[in-house]
Amino acid sequence: MDRKQTVAVAPHKRLGKKRWTIVIWLIVGGLINYIDRSNLSLAAPSMMADLHLNNTDIGLMGTVFSWTYAFMQLPSGWLIDKFGAKRMYAIAIFFWSLATAATGMMHHLWSLLTGRAVLGVTEAPCWPSGAKITADWFPKKERAFATGMWDSSSKLGPTIAPPIIVALLVPLGWRNLFFITGVTGVIFAILFHFFYKNPKNDKNLSADEYEYITQEDEKEEQEADNEKISWGALFKYRSIWGMIFGFFCYIWIFNIFVYFLPLYLTHAFHVTTASLGFYASVPWIGGIIGAIGGGWISKKLVDIRHVTPFFAKRIMIVICSIVGGVLVLSVPFTHSIAATMIIMTLALCFLSSVSANAWALPGDVAPDKLVASVGSIQNFGGYFGGALSPVVTGLIVDVTGSYNLAFISGGIIAGAAALCYWFIVRHPIQKTA
Repeated sequence: MDRKQTVAVAPHKRLGKKRWTIVIWLIVGGLINYIDRSNLSLAAPSMMADLHLNNTDIGLMGTVFSWTYAFMQLPSGWLIDKFGAKRMYAIAIFFWSLATAATGMMHHLWSLLTGRAVLGVTEAPCWPSGAKITADWFPKKERAFATGMWDSSSKLGPTIAPPIIVALLVPLGWRNLFFITGVTGVIFAILFHFFYKNPKNDKNLSADEYEYITQEDEKEEQEADNEKISWGALFKYRSIWGMIFGFFCYIWIFNIFVYFLPLYLTHAFHVTTASLGFYASVPWIGGIIGAIGGGWISKKLVDIRHVTPFFAKRIMIVICSIVGGVLVLSVPFTHSIAATMIIMTLALCFLSSVSANAWALPGDVAPDKLVASVGSIQNFGGYFGGALSPVVTGLIVDVTGSYNLAFISGGIIAGAAALCYWFIVRHPIQKTA
């Protein structure tokens, strides 16, 4: 049956909820992604002692990952738009999981750097695939909320990972930790490949819900046909550059939390390895709340019909990046672990709202055929520049013996995202722009 032959949905008719179950796939995939990405920070103390590494070495591994991850964003978005999100997502999960498992067999810094580079290459399609799948399954007004739900996995991973990873790390060692997390990803990749369906091929999706999901598609397809924007031409648009610079500001501080939160707690408050699982997970709870809540508030702003989806996402990014930046700035001036936990939790709450709305923004800025490309270009900017933050942070700590300058500069950079998304990202891209 041609799904486009369905009739319009009556306003009073109750829609199905199949589209919301798709979010579960993206949450689990994102959760595995961030566990595999952040397990290094929790294994770092053991690896440093076993392999005679220092803070700069750990930061360098984070930087190598981020740079390869950043550069691979560009071809990833193009490949996803060309060959489909399902195929690219399954392939990516399978190979980044193999890279994770292989880390457990490495003994030298050069091999660890190579492993992180491979991880960066293979993880690159994950979030652009999520943006593409969301654009396929949700109308524009629901995309920020749906994105916030699956983007919360980037915070759920670091939240649940510490106690789980520490429980594995203490009795089994850091090598077995990487083996176990890698095998888990391989299993998920196989399940996703065989069971995920896109809307046109999903027999369990009702005609009414399909019509609701695709209600804007015909108009956008006509606009896309009339405007034929090439991938390379995207870099000519002001809004694209605003998204690149704005996401860099977010990723800079986010990478500091991902790679150095456990080490900071150990350094500043002498948290033991046994207790680290609890303390390192607490701030990420705020990240989960912020990602989901930020998307929900954006949807509500649209529902009351006072603003467009495009404006709602931008205003949420502006407010949350400023508040989050101020909170990060205050971290060095707190001297108790309780106060630090509260401030870090609130900071990640607001910063995660920035991420959720930024990942939903490509669906408003670009035609559906270019959503993955625009999302990947934004992510490229974030990780190309943000890749410097782990190694810069490591150098700051090794030279000064303190994290103060890292948090102060990180807070200022995070707040600068507001300027980029408000003053540069002004309009959706158009061929006549």
